[in-house]
Amino acid sequence: MTGFLNIDKREGDTSAYVVNRIKALVKCPCGHMGTLDPYASGVLPVGIGNATRLFDRFLEKKKRYLAKFRFGVTSPTLDREGELVFGGEVPKEEQIERVLPELTGKIEQIPPIFSAKFVNGKRSYELARQGEKVYLAPRRVEIYDFRLLERTAPDEFSFEIECGGGTYIRALARDLAEKLGTNGYMSALRRTQSGVFDLQTAVPLEKLTKENFQDFIIPTEEVLPLPVLEISDERLYHGLQIPCERADGEYKLYRGGEFYGIAAVKDGLVRTEKKLC
Repeated sequence: MTGFLNIDKREGDTSAYVVNRIKALVKCPCGHMGTLDPYASGVLPVGIGNATRLFDRFLEKKKRYLAKFRFGVTSPTLDREGELVFGGEVPKEEQIERVLPELTGKIEQIPPIFSAKFVNGKRSYELARQGEKVYLAPRRVEIYDFRLLERTAPDEFSFEIECGGGTYIRALARDLAEKLGTNGYMSALRRTQSGVFDLQTAVPLEKLTKENFQDFIIPTEEVLPLPVLEISDERLYHGLQIPCERADGEYKLYRGGEFYGIAAVKDGLVRTEKKLC
C-alpha cells in the first residue's frame, strides 16, 4: 500500500500521535511530511509505504498559514505554551502594515531557542529547558506573502502567511514585534496548505476507520507535478541506464501502464531514481 493521507490535525495532538494512529490502521510504515506542533492545527500530509521516500521533497514546499499574534506580551517559547511576560505597547494596524514588507521576501531568521535544532549534539529546546544559554545561527528563509487580516482582540491580530520550508512562524511574531518596538508571540496557528495538500482535501483523523481509510488515500502519482514517461524495457528496472530521447529532467515513470516511481533523464540516458509503487 502506498499513497498519502491528508490529515486535518486538531489542536492538542502531536504529529507523532497522528502517524501512530494511521500506522495502526494501514499496517505499514508511515511518516508525516513536516511537523505541526501540538498547539497548531491544520494540514498534515502523511506518507504511507513507499510514499515516505518523498519526505525530502516536501520539506521545501510552499506552506500557507493562518496565525494570530499578540503584542505587548511574550513568552520564552514564543507561543502560548510558555509563561507569559507582559511589557510593551500594542501597535496600531497602520504601523503593522508599514513594517510587513521588511519581513517579506528572502530574510535572515534566527530559529526559536525552543526548537528541535541541534546544538553540540543536543536539541536546542532541551538546553533551553535546562536554563542554558542557546545561540542559534540565522538561516535564510523565504516569505512569499505576509498579510494582516484583522484585529481579533485588543492586543491580538490575525495574519495570512505563505512561506518556504524551514520558516518558523513563531519567529516571525517575535521579529515583527521587535521591528514595532514591542514584544509579541504567536497565540494561534493553523496550516491551510502544504505543497499540493490543502484543507479542501484534508480529513480529520477521527473520521478514519479500518473500513473507510482507503477511500481517503491520495495516489502518490497525483502529488507529483512531473511529466509522464512510459518505459517497458526491463533493463531499466534492474538498475541499468538506457537510452532515452526525452529532455533532461525528472519524470513520473510508468511500467506497463502502472505507476512505478520517479525516473531521471540526463545526457540521453534514463535511470530510475525512486521506486514508489
